[in-house]
Amino acid sequence: MTRFEIQRLRELPIEGVAERLGLHIVRHKCLCPFHDDHTPSLTFSVRRNTYRCYACGESGDTISLAMKLLPSWGGRKGSFLEACKWLANENAVILTEFEGQGARSKEQEVTFDASRYARFFEHPFLNEAARHFLFEKRRLHPAVVSYCRLNSYKDSLQIPYYSQQRKLIGVQNRNLRPLPAPPLGECSNAAKTPLPSENVALPQRGSGEGAPHGCGEGASRFRFPRGSRCYLYNLPVLRMLRTGEDLYIAEGPSDCWALLSSGRKAIAIPSATLFNRQEMLREFTEADIFAKGITLHIYPDKDDAGTYLYGQLLDFANDKGLCLVRHDLPEGCKDFADYWAALQALTVNR
Repeated sequence: MTRFEIQRLRELPIEGVAERLGLHIVRHKCLCPFHDDHTPSLTFSVRRNTYRCYACGESGDTISLAMKLLPSWGGRKGSFLEACKWLANENAVILTEFEGQGARSKEQEVTFDASRYARFFEHPFLNEAARHFLFEKRRLHPAVVSYCRLNSYKDSLQIPYYSQQRKLIGVQNRNLRPLPAPPLGECSNAAKTPLPSENVALPQRGSGEGAPHGCGEGASRFRFPRGSRCYLYNLPVLRMLRTGEDLYIAEGPSDCWALLSSGRKAIAIPSATLFNRQEMLREFTEADIFAKGITLHIYPDKDDAGTYLYGQLLDFANDKGLCLVRHDLPEGCKDFADYWAALQALTVNR
């Protein structure tokens, strides 16, 4: 790993990391897992991106928190390397191979060259597996799939990320092949969840994808090419917004496709812990969102990550004078993609 990669892991939102590790945070505090705590004493500093318990003295950053809590996950001993790999897998951060004798120099660090991938999306092709996933399972509108220029290769779906000027800036791959189910009981709760495999991001939730860390039949995996850093999906839509229009913010491309299929204008954050306040501010400023009086909307996923993302977006909206409207999903639907597929299935069956 390089120093740059380690720093990226330390810059991940500390509260998002803590919630992924099973802590329940309310107003920047939670029960301390390092001692017999009955009154929340573990405090999180969003500004410093650190944690500290004022009762037992435990403190640190995202990596140290993962190192200290990972031993409870399947009885494994938490090490620096395992903690870094876990954080990378959870947040779509691609790591170079671990080098025991020093990190690479900045000149050797991997950078993403979008021009290498551009030709794959000039004439997109969808194989049978991709068409089944997009049109039969997700029930997306063909015009949306065409607009997003989704492409397939073997058992994966290739998702292009474009700038507001429609220049390719990133690519995300989604594995369409079901992963083998773990032994019975292995994923019965968070404490028994196995660590995900190397360099694979946390799967998006919904329609069979909710099993933690890709456990269970139908679970899928996402990953970015090495060096790619994507914070917002479907940026070109920002240039299409007119004064007073609505903009929906989704967690993951799958929810974004469903929102687009429903006739809404939407962008997506690849995952809850990839929310980047400065990146969103820069893109909104460039698209003149603040002057247009755009109203933001969100259907939060029904999980801790969805709650966390909603809180982050609400803070951002309040700070920048934007209106954020929350919409709750009906019972039985984990995310908007799940909700949209259910609606379409009802329509077909009538």
